Amino acid sequence: MDNFAPYVIKSFKHDGHLHRMWLTNWRVPQHILHADHQQQEMMVFINSQTKIQEADGKEWVSRIPGVSFFIPKKWFNIVALIEETGVRYYCNVASPLYVTQQVLTYIDYDLDVIRMPDRSVHIVDQDEYERHKLNYHYSSLVETKVKDGLAALLALVNADKPPFQDDMVMYYYEQWEKYKNGGA
Repeated sequence: MDNFAPYVIKSFKHDGHLHRMWLTNWRVPQHILHADHQQQEMMVFINSQTKIQEADGKEWVSRIPGVSFFIPKKWFNIVALIEETGVRYYCNVASPLYVTQQVLTYIDYDLDVIRMPDRSVHIVDQDEYERHKLNYHYSSLVETKVKDGLAALLALVNADKPPFQDDMVMYYYEQWEKYKNGGA
């Protein structure tokens, strides 16, 4: 894969209903990926001004460019949001991704970790997780996977391990900008 290729990312809830869809995400070509990212077989995507569709059909357009990181078999994914104040990382505790053709899907398990540009870390939506755990009857296996995913994610965040590297986020975004502007 030499060029950025368009993908759709679909997030579902445990009961199978659609949560959210990002309609245009550009996969970063393998040869551009940092060696650490290649070694982990990460899939990296760029989106900017992409149309997002909510479960209720409402659509809106993202205002903040994002670089998304998916690591095979991990129970989380990471979105680096490029803001004026710096890079904010919004991390979803979620099932490992499933890829078919140019569509990525995963189950969102509500818990989110946010790392702010000042490096402060916040775990959010714990109440939503507890509510959905009861409503959707999460099995003990799912609960264990979610807790393990959260712990692994926090370990990466706190150690500044890949992909929590602002310079790489900016590099990927700049490479995509060059591509969309005809290589200039």
